[in-house]
Parts: sequence; structure tokens; C-alpha cells
Amino acid sequence: MLFWVGVVLVSLGFAVAQLKDAPYPFDVTTITAPDTSVTAKFVSLGATMVEFWVNDKHSESVDVIAGYDNSSLLLTDPVHPYFGPVVGRYANRIKNGTFSIPISADPSANATNTFHVSTNENNGADTLHGGFLGWDRREWTKVAQSKSSVTYSHFDAGDEGFPGNVTIFATFTLGSNELNIKFFATASEPTPVMASQHVYWNLNAFRTKSEHTADWNSSTILNHTLHLPTAGHYIASDSILVPTGEIIPVDGTALDFRKPNQIGARWDGVVGLCGAGCTGYDTAWIYDSSLNANGINGTTAGAQSAEPVTVLEGDLSGIRIEMFSDQPAVQVYSGNGMGTTPRKEVHGGSELVYGKNSAVVIEQEGWIDAVNSPQWNVDQIYEPGKNYVWDTTYRFSIVGR
Repeated sequence: MLFWVGVVLVSLGFAVAQLKDAPYPFDVTTITAPDTSVTAKFVSLGATMVEFWVNDKHSESVDVIAGYDNSSLLLTDPVHPYFGPVVGRYANRIKNGTFSIPISADPSANATNTFHVSTNENNGADTLHGGFLGWDRREWTKVAQSKSSVTYSHFDAGDEGFPGNVTIFATFTLGSNELNIKFFATASEPTPVMASQHVYWNLNAFRTKSEHTADWNSSTILNHTLHLPTAGHYIASDSILVPTGEIIPVDGTALDFRKPNQIGARWDGVVGLCGAGCTGYDTAWIYDSSLNANGINGTTAGAQSAEPVTVLEGDLSGIRIEMFSDQPAVQVYSGNGMGTTPRKEVHGGSELVYGKNSAVVIEQEGWIDAVNSPQWNVDQIYEPGKNYVWDTTYRFSIVGR
């Protein structure tokens, strides 16, 4: 790990010179696998992946992620859907934008060890993805690049009220039908860190037919197949999706994806799972490796899994993603709040929108809001000598091949 960071830093001077004439932070960087099987494009704002191209079952290259043709909208779109960036300093939600170090269930508001960060959701009831200007809307610096890999870094100087400074590196590497993403972060003093890559996937490339003359008028991921083979529990949440502290078995519920099933197959059973008055998923599952025989014994990252922890398949394209991760949990968001953002030209053009349930976000990450749930025994506080790591590989194939 230290060698990798050293290489990143040595590359800094070259990268800055390379970028001096680019429209930073919306400069586009393209990387391609050595065998050209997959291609990805990024911009420096938020270390955001803006396109991902892979072959479908007809051997046609398709872009399978939502985004903007005009990347400046990543910063200005008032809807703020988080299309493709690194989210942090703390992904997902923090109850009341408040936590303590050491952590406690009910931090005393005025205690010296209690911290208040900006609350950007539900009229101030919680913090989402790091606050008003989280890592997704911050300028990152490209510090290294090859034909098949790119590394960005960001220095977070106590932004949004978080304690201490955090320096994070994000490296994206393409191999044969494969994407690997690594994060590595250091902190100047004790602080919570939890990041993820917030990509909206539609493996049918937003088409409603699999033929080349596709119908673009509507699209859905409800017919995509989801498989979470070792996700036997989920984190219960309240009406605004803040965890209640309960860890509940998935047995007999619409949250049981231990066997492959279509995302929309049990739609009648998911009312309220994405918030009050909402139908869909916006839920954090816990992988079995993160629990012990007695129930709860939360863990943070370990080694990347030897077997896929999440599998997603497109029903029309035949594209499958197998995800291997070192993270203990996964948040699946079925795009329940989508519906107004114009599509990229490759997805039918701006006269159409990315409609409700037209894409799914799969966030490999830690236990959400663990900084307010000490009973879980999950340590998400990082400091000098204790570094944050995140490592996920996305392996692409065609169903049946």
C-alpha cells in the first residue's frame, strides 16, 4: 500500500502539467482495458465515472451507467442524484448530523467530544453523503494515469464540520472485462470515514428492447436479476431511512436475495422500505462474514471476497456484473426518486428522462450510521496509524457464456 501511494505522489508533477490546459474539474479522462473489452470515462469533480462501456450479448458496445452529457451539471443540478462519484467523507446517512468520538448512541449536544456536521436532507434531520458539499462536489486532482488506469486524490480540510483533515486516493483500473476500484485514506486526527462509488447501473443501457433498433421511451431495472448470496441480515431504518439500530434477518421477506430474483418480483412486499410512502429498495444488507455466531459483531473492511458478494444481470442485454469486495455491507437503491434528469444522447437524448426505477445503485460500503450505533461494535473511526481502505472488483460477462 505504501508503495502504491508513493507512485501516486511521484506522478503528481506530470499529471498537473498534463491537466493545465484542461477545463478542470470537468476534464474528461478515458481509460480502456488492454484487450479493449471495457472503457470508462471520468471527470475530476468527485472522481466521477461518467461513462462505462461494455459489450452486450450482441457484441455491441453499450454505456451502462446514467449521467450527464454536460458534466458541469454534477455541480449545479438541484436534484443532485449523485451520478457516478465517490461519496464521502461519510457515505449514506448520519442521524441528526451528529456523532461523538468515542461513539455513543445519544451524544450530548454540547460535549467537547460531540461533532455536528452539515445536515442536507429531510429539513435538517440527517446528513447524506457527507453534507452539502461532500466529496462528490469537491475538486479532485488527477495524480497518475496510464492507458488502463487513473488515480485521483482529494484533500478534505475538515469540510462540512468533520474533525481533522483527510487525504484520499481513488484508483480505477480496467482489465479484461473487469473494473477494479481502490480507495486509500489517511486522517490527521480521529474522524469517521466511510466512502463508496455511487454509480447508477442499467445493464440494458436504458433500452426496452435488446435489438439494435431499441425503443428508448421507457426503461426499468425491475426485471434485472439481483443476487446477494451471503446477505442474511439487513439494517432496519425509520421513515427517513436513518438506521434504528436493529439488525433483522431477511428470512421470509422481500429482502431475501440469497437466491437470484428479479428486483421487482416482490414489489408488493417492499412498501416503506425506501422511506415513508415509498415503494422500492433503499436498504443496507449485511454480509454474513460481518456477523459472528452470537449475532452482531460488526466488522470493517478485510480482504476482498474470494466469491462474488453481489451479482446483477440485465434481462435484455445479457450483461452480468459479479462484484467482489472487502466491504462488510451493501446498500441497494432501486432509483425510486428518479424521474426528472434528462438522459445522455447515447441513452435516447435529452427529450427523455432517467425515469423512476430506471437504474440501480449498488454501494459496497460499511455499516450505515455505525457512528451512532455502538452496540454493533463497528469501528469506523480513523486516525494517524489507522488508514481507511476500500477495494471492489466488478467482473463483467454474458449470461450463459
